[in-house]
Parts: sequence; C-alpha cells; structure tokens
Amino acid sequence: MSRVDRRRVLETLSLIGIGTATFQRALSDEVVKQAGLTLEQITHAEWVAGITLTDEQRTALTGRLNGVRDDAEQIQKIPIQYDSLPSFRFDPEMADPAVKLRASARPIWLQKSGDETLPSNQSESDPEISGDLSFQNVRELGRRLRAKQTTSVQLTEHCLKTLEEKNATLNCVVTLTTDLALKQAERADKELASGHDRGPLHGIPWGAKDLISVAGYPTTWGAPHFRDQQFATDARVAQRLDEAGAVLVAKLSLGALAMGDKWFNGQTKNPWNPEQGSSGSSAGSASAVAAGLVPFAIGSETLGSIVSPGRRCGVVGLRPTFGRVSRAGCMALSWTMDKIGPMARTADDCGTVLAAIHGRDDADPTTVDRWFHWPVKADLSKLRIGRVTNCDTSPPDQLALDLLKKLGATIVEIELPRSIPDSPLSSMLDVEAACIFQPLTRVNNVEGLNSWGDIFRASHFVSAVDYLQASRARFELMKQMARVFTSVDLYIGGDDLGIANLTGHPCMTLPVMMADVKPQPRPLCCTLTSGLYDEATLLAVARLIESKADVVKHRPQ
Repeated sequence: MSRVDRRRVLETLSLIGIGTATFQRALSDEVVKQAGLTLEQITHAEWVAGITLTDEQRTALTGRLNGVRDDAEQIQKIPIQYDSLPSFRFDPEMADPAVKLRASARPIWLQKSGDETLPSNQSESDPEISGDLSFQNVRELGRRLRAKQTTSVQLTEHCLKTLEEKNATLNCVVTLTTDLALKQAERADKELASGHDRGPLHGIPWGAKDLISVAGYPTTWGAPHFRDQQFATDARVAQRLDEAGAVLVAKLSLGALAMGDKWFNGQTKNPWNPEQGSSGSSAGSASAVAAGLVPFAIGSETLGSIVSPGRRCGVVGLRPTFGRVSRAGCMALSWTMDKIGPMARTADDCGTVLAAIHGRDDADPTTVDRWFHWPVKADLSKLRIGRVTNCDTSPPDQLALDLLKKLGATIVEIELPRSIPDSPLSSMLDVEAACIFQPLTRVNNVEGLNSWGDIFRASHFVSAVDYLQASRARFELMKQMARVFTSVDLYIGGDDLGIANLTGHPCMTLPVMMADVKPQPRPLCCTLTSGLYDEATLLAVARLIESKADVVKHRPQ
C-alpha cells in the first residue's frame, strides 16, 4: 500500500466529494494508531463528520490515508516544550482599532492624584488595626518602613510565620521561599537605609500563584505530575516585582493545571469558612490575602480564576486586559485567554501592584504598552456607569450602583451581547489546553488533574474547522462588546465572566457588603468591567465605592 503526503490525501478526499475537515481528522487519528484502515473503522468514524459514505467511497479512502500516519508520527517526534508558543496570537484590539489611540493617554475623567494617604476606612486611630501587621495595606506598610517603625526583614519574618501557622487550616502554601525572601528583605532594608527607594512596593512581602516560575524553587502547576519541576529563570512578573523591591515569601496553591481549588496536597480553604473551598484556580492567592498572610499576591485568570476566588474569599481581584501583563515564564493554559493580575485587600494595593508589572515584554508577543498611571482620581460627573438590564442584578452590584449614584455618577441602562452564546466558544480554551498538555493525554497520564482528563480527551474530537468557526464567532462577540463601550465607560455586574474573558476586557472584584451567614459574616463582592486597557478607571471608581462601603475593616476569625 503506497504512502502519500497530506496534500494528496486532501486532494483525493475533495475529488470524491468528501471535503469535511472533521471527518478527515477523525480518520487521521485512526491512521496514527493503525497500519491501515478497514471499512468498518471508516463507518464508525463517520459520526464525527455527520455524513454517510458508500462502500465505494470507503474503499477509495482506505488506500489513500496511510501517509497521514507518517506526518503525525514525525510531528510528534519534534521536541516541543510546554512553554512553546504557537505561530499566532490573540489581539483584543482587532474589533476596535481606535482603542490603541484612546488607550495612549489619560481619559478626561481621570486626574493625577498626589493623595497617598490611607483610605478613610483604615487609619492609625484604630488601635486594633495599627497594632497588627497582617492587615495593613501596602501604602501603610511602606510608610512604616520609611519611618523606621518596622523593617522589611521583620515584615517578612512575620509573613513567613503566619503562613506556616495558618497553612495547616487553609492549605494555601505550596512552598515557602524563606531563603530568597530573607535575602530580598535584607537588600530592601539596606537600600532604603541608604536612600535608594525603588517605590511603594520596596520591602513589601508578596505571594505567587504556583504557575509563576521562580528559579531555585519548584513550580508545580498544582499537579502531581510537575511537583518537582524547576525552571532556571524567573517569570517576567516575578522579575518586575523583584525590580520594584518586593519580597517573595511563598509559592501559593492553585487547582491542578489551573482548575478549581483542589491540588495534589488537597483543597485550599476559604478563611471566612474553612469548611468551604476557596474556589480557584487562584485559590491560594485569594485565601492567603483574605487571611492576612500576605499583603498582596499574583494570580492568573483564563475563565474566572481571579474573579471566582476573589468573590469567594472577599478580596479585591484585578483581571487586567489581555496583553497588559506579561505571561512569560508562567504556565500556559490558553494562549488566547490567559491573563496575569494582582489580588489584594484594597483597590489601591491592586493599582500599586499593576503599576509595577504591566507593559510590553518581547518574551510574550501578545503584550503591549498602553497608558496606565496610579494613583489617579475619577471625576464621576464625566463618567457613564452601566447597569446591565438583560441579567439579574445581585445585591452587592446594586449597592455599588446606589453608592455611585449618590456620589454623582450617571447610571446608564445597557444590555450585554447575548445573541452569540459564550459557553460554546470556551471550547477554544479546552482545545488549546488539550494541545499544550497532549503529552499527558497521549500516554493516558491524567490522574489527579480534576476534570482535565475528560476535557483533554474530548477536545481531541474538536475539528480544526470548528475551532476556527468558534474564533470567527468570538470576533463577532468582540465587535458587539466594543459597541457596548460607546454607551458607557464601565459597567457594574453583568454576569459577564465568559463574555469578557473571551473579548479580553478587564474586570475586578470589590467587597462592598457583609452577609450575615454562618459560621461568620463574610464579605460579598460586586464586579466592575471597563473598556480595554482602562484599569485606571476601574481602580479609581472602585476606590470611591470602597471608601463608602467600609468593608475592608472586617477580618476572618
């Protein structure tokens, strides 16, 4: 039986009237496994394409597809690492080319702010707050460092101690980076003493979601398969925080391969209810921040991994615009949807962190330089705030809208695009993840990966045509979202987790009210979503809401 190349196989399929790529892929998978195809195998594969062939057509195919096997075998032998990028990239600006110009300068409703004082709901007049390092915000910790009321080494030792103590309950720590932390803290103290000030994060401890590589320490991706994995260099986000003088104290848990809150050491818990998981996949980042174990942490989101644990644990989580923060050195799950962002207890803290980590990075070709400055103040009289009418408005979202209206904001009723269902489009995420982790699927080594095993297997049955059709529908969704932001500058709520992740828009969670629930009252979050690259507006508006909501003073027991 002769072997022919893929082009000739496709020509043959077309000539006999069988041009469906889905069907071709199904047969190709069989050829990879078999020396030849039988009529019965072809018949069984026809369901994938949704067609029915004659025996004559099946016979013609059996003699022409064996060469496909050689192509697949040769491709599988090419050494491709987990961090290898594809030859394409997602561009959230495609649907709105004018955004590049708009995002190059400060919006008219924002003014630079020299106000670096504490928010009104956290002050030194509160003895309970002033005496506890665990729940101070970044700006107050920095003030104490510069006033020589504490040192970075003391802050670091405090965080390391509380992380170790509370981890028995919360299960949020994968690895304490003790040696590195003390080295960075000692450097920070020496530099600050000499007058070398790197900025507001200088000497401040932080935690990294354990898909962020840090040289000299395991980067486990939450999965048993990679628990001993180490990289020679730091992820770009870790490098930028090191350049800002921040002190890395821990690698924090994530659900296995960035799904949920269950990892190889069990489930990460919600500090407000330790019987409950913290949600994920930035499970440890949210849990550690909510419990006061670190002032801030870095998480990531593909489809809810900052927003979901942010809501569950009642912390401020900022999912930046796609391309705002480099993902170089971080585990890839979806090349077209992954985002890196900060989690903290205040909007100001998240803004301070984003200022240090955003920007173009050649190692991540999706990144761009767009205007961002923090802190800034928002003039609500110039802002249009959206209230989404084609979904339910939750109590915390309604409270946020009410507070903004009292502060003078104009509330505009809008509808989010619903004609294109976002759930089927998330199959793009599944296919990209299946491609990245196909070495595990190929040898059926998917135990301990939550639901990924079935998702990976099923995604091998999605055709290239279906993936590209989803991409085309996604572009239509992006254009519809661009039209939404001709009516408003940001909106509250909206049940937009799938939509905004697919279109690349930034979003943040913000605690605004306390729920009287057992075992203890816990904070509930609203969500705010803005136009592309307009995180400064999100943060400035969130800070106004935060000052009136007065929730940050509450702590889990």
